[in-house]
Amino acid sequence: MTKTILIATDYSLESLTILKKVLKEKNEKEEETKYNILLVSGYDMGDSIRDLLFNTKSTIFNKIRPQEFCDAYSILKNKYPHLINKIICDIFTGSFQRTFNNYVKAENIVEAYYSPSIKSRNKGKFDIIPYIKKCRDLDSHEIKVETTERLPERGRLAEIFVEV
Repeated sequence: MTKTILIATDYSLESLTILKKVLKEKNEKEEETKYNILLVSGYDMGDSIRDLLFNTKSTIFNKIRPQEFCDAYSILKNKYPHLINKIICDIFTGSFQRTFNNYVKAENIVEAYYSPSIKSRNKGKFDIIPYIKKCRDLDSHEIKVETTERLPERGRLAEIFVEV
């Protein structure tokens, strides 16, 4: 059986803590379910015709997603190969609740995880947590991400190996 889950992210290494906690929890349950994981951030495409015509998802990801993030989620994917069918990075570009609801329905998303401490608010990103909370078709869960200021691995790939 395969389920699709959404994880709200800002494409920082800190936001992968949500994925790490979710996978750890799913691993402890020892279910036979595999998951398609959508790492989603809101992105404001703007009103410019030129930007709408010539920006692709890959050009947007080159702007907002660092390479360390891709390396880190690949490490997590390799740690839990029995749980993960695939991990997809995506952006939500709508501005209405019904658009988000249609996105959830189209992607067959059944669960969503988010942390209020992860704020997506630079480089055109916006927070999708209000959409997640209002969506009736989602089983949404809040994950607490504790940030320690003195973490020497902060912002480095080694941050993903810190125990949560």
